[in-house]
Amino acid sequence: MTHLFQGLKNTIKVFGLLLFSIATSFCAYAQEESLEDLDGLIDELFFNNQQFLDELIESDFSFDFLYTSVSYNSNTFFSGRDSGTDQFNTIPQVSYYHSSGFNASISGIYYQNFDPSWDFTSVSLGYFKTIGKNKNILYNVGYTKYFYSDGYDGFTNSLDVSLGIRNKKRTLGTSFGASYLFGTEKSYQFVSSSFVNFTLKRTPNFALRFRPRVNFIVAKQNITIIKEEFIAGTIVPRTFNFDVFDLLNTQINIPLYLTTNSWDFEVGYNLNLPNSLIKENSLKTTGFFNLSVGYMFDLNK
Repeated sequence: MTHLFQGLKNTIKVFGLLLFSIATSFCAYAQEESLEDLDGLIDELFFNNQQFLDELIESDFSFDFLYTSVSYNSNTFFSGRDSGTDQFNTIPQVSYYHSSGFNASISGIYYQNFDPSWDFTSVSLGYFKTIGKNKNILYNVGYTKYFYSDGYDGFTNSLDVSLGIRNKKRTLGTSFGASYLFGTEKSYQFVSSSFVNFTLKRTPNFALRFRPRVNFIVAKQNITIIKEEFIAGTIVPRTFNFDVFDLLNTQINIPLYLTTNSWDFEVGYNLNLPNSLIKENSLKTTGFFNLSVGYMFDLNK
């Protein structure tokens, strides 16, 4: 049976970066008098650190805010693949956004059973703007620096660009992101993310939304796997190392968002449909629950 070998650092690191990219998306709203004004200011923020910022919405309002969040995932899968260790992961994040387009973030990821558990810290800088009369086309360019706890130096930098498009009512949208990872090694990745937004309940200081989303993750990377083969009457584990550029995973996210004043909460279920690569047997579907809580500090007040 083919499986990813947990101790092979290069494979796990790249899959881990892809996991981190998806997991650090968040929903945030600024501190305004009503949610109607909030939607005019910033409707939805999606942040990641590889970096493909899915989308940001900017209006004519001036804003200057700090957003803090903590995300919890009930299990860890690398591009939908099981590493062989059942473990949760936690991602704290602090981000800064200004209406000029400047944004910055510091974040990291903690794995329950890895050693060291704190895998890396990332620091990101970016610039975003909207295009079009209805501000429904968005782009973001950025740079991310990674600091690994174990001294890993394969992928320590990332140059990122993303483009997001949504309809006027902001009920449908798609974003495309590309990242170039480099250090002592080089790689690149592409992510497409599409969503449908349903507002279930809305008052001047409360909103409940259902926002299913599908992500397609494509990347070039070096894969190392262990495959057990039957040779001369004996089962022998063999190592295969090869480069691939392919669809790695399709992820379906089914979240429920609750926003009230400066707080926002998310609870959801994620379904992974990993695509089997060369020399991989059919991969099973995996899933996990996610929880997150965020708070926004309006620096203009």
